[in-house]
Amino acid sequence: MTRDELQRLIDIIVEEVAAASAHPAARCACHSVVAECCPDRLQGVLDAGATRVGLHAAGGAPSGIAAMIDHTLLKPDATRQNIEDLCREAAQFKFATVCVNPTWVALCARLLAGSGVGVCSVVGFPLGATTADAKGYETQRVIFDGAREIDMVINVGALKSGDLRTAERDIEAVTTPCRQCGALSKVIIEAALLTDDEKVTACTLAKAAGADYVKTSTGFGPGGATVADVALMRRVVGAEMGVKAAGGVRDLEGVKAMIAAGATRVGASAGVKIVQQARGEQPAAAATRGY
Repeated sequence: MTRDELQRLIDIIVEEVAAASAHPAARCACHSVVAECCPDRLQGVLDAGATRVGLHAAGGAPSGIAAMIDHTLLKPDATRQNIEDLCREAAQFKFATVCVNPTWVALCARLLAGSGVGVCSVVGFPLGATTADAKGYETQRVIFDGAREIDMVINVGALKSGDLRTAERDIEAVTTPCRQCGALSKVIIEAALLTDDEKVTACTLAKAAGADYVKTSTGFGPGGATVADVALMRRVVGAEMGVKAAGGVRDLEGVKAMIAAGATRVGASAGVKIVQQARGEQPAAAATRGY
């Protein structure tokens, strides 16, 4: 960040804190946070990372953090009871979505109907090494079952081979049915496997294919989300797309760091702990479920 950019960030935070102090703390209808800190009102600042930090510092409702979290359980040995517990927590804490493997989508959609919590599922997960037509079918099936957000894994091998047309078609196989059905698409680039140049290329391809988000990691690769990767991805996609940080984000400080770097969504299996920390509560002793 340059000195001018840092000064601009400081000026924005000061202005927003001053504005929040000068007006009654009414809450917006769209996000249930302090109206002066509404993400829709401050979209440009949000994409720079400042608004979310300002919101939290200014006393925004804990639901402001919860509404940025995909409450995640993708372990292969997750049981029905585990998934039911996940949905119960999501409804209680008002997370953005639950993120589950395709086999659980229909169950989650039934359990969360009317709760305001969405269902997110994964496609080509976790390797991304299936064919584009298989990913396209998988996308249509989970949407049919009730998913409204789709996190797909790119064809990492094609990207690293320089076969960019195959990599782009792979992404389009998911983004096209998502657009047709009104579902959000998130493209997992598995950043830990890529060079910085490849990360830039992956984000550019995702943007060209009409994706709504780029996402750092599956949580099953050699590394998870890093501040540097989130910042790089934000610079590449600009303000037009979301950036999801996922993999290894296990506490409130980690969430704050990702938001400051430019993340607008966080995937975490420790969502309950994070919200409890945001509320100033002592987190429950229960272990994180893990991805």
